[in-house]
Amino acid sequence: MSIIQVEGLKYKYPDSDKLALNDLSFNVNEGEFIGLAGRNTAGKSTLCFALAGLVPHFFNGGYGGKVIVDGLEVRQHEVGEISTRVGLVFENPFSQMTGSKYTVFEEIAFGLENMGLERNEIIQRVEESLALLDIVAIKDKNPFDLSGGQMQRVAIASIIAMKPKILILDEPTSQLDPQGSEEVFKVVENLANEGMTIIMAEHKMDKLAQYADRILLLDNGQIVDFDCPGKVFSRDDLHGFGMEAPAATRISKALGIKNKETGYFPVTIKELADEIGDKL
Repeated sequence: MSIIQVEGLKYKYPDSDKLALNDLSFNVNEGEFIGLAGRNTAGKSTLCFALAGLVPHFFNGGYGGKVIVDGLEVRQHEVGEISTRVGLVFENPFSQMTGSKYTVFEEIAFGLENMGLERNEIIQRVEESLALLDIVAIKDKNPFDLSGGQMQRVAIASIIAMKPKILILDEPTSQLDPQGSEEVFKVVENLANEGMTIIMAEHKMDKLAQYADRILLLDNGQIVDFDCPGKVFSRDDLHGFGMEAPAATRISKALGIKNKETGYFPVTIKELADEIGDKL
């Protein structure tokens, strides 16, 4: 069942003559993990903003088409209402911190207080989010004393506490070291396993290949491909879209190893090892 429907979406920023999103149409099923891939100017962040309602409500400009998230047509509903269904995690966790709270616990509770929830409900939700993100040990620390990976997990926890059905992450690991990136991906994997719908824009193709159900490849605001990682990363023209296939796929291509059932190259080391094992 589709939880996101996008029909003929077009968007142009006020100071530009070029469409940032050009006639996008696609559906996302409930519980899917969708990876958004493409070069920096492909339109990934703009699409994230459109799915969360910031386009067109916060960013002005030319807008056409239709976006429906969990039954709400974005253009017909305010961002506050959309945010009860859709959570957005920004690239830089600093931009998501309120700057007015002295502890991680208070930071996560901030959005719940704005929702007008009862105190006991707020405490319960914050404690659940702390446990889910594995940050109970830092609940009394100042958010700005944390590492990048920890701060990003706090940002995710503040969104998760509001219990959205859809979580959108706009390149959440771009400023993190390998350990911090792994921390974030593990958290997102757990959320996906619990049935949350995930949309993640990311440059780390090895990670998207490992976790995503489907890859939405964008270029110049248009959809190039939208399919399983094996099909998308097996394309011969990825460099033309400013991308590089996962390491396992590059190795597979060099060795001429394909999945005998799908005809696609393996996209993870495990898939590659399985294919080699079958040939021995």
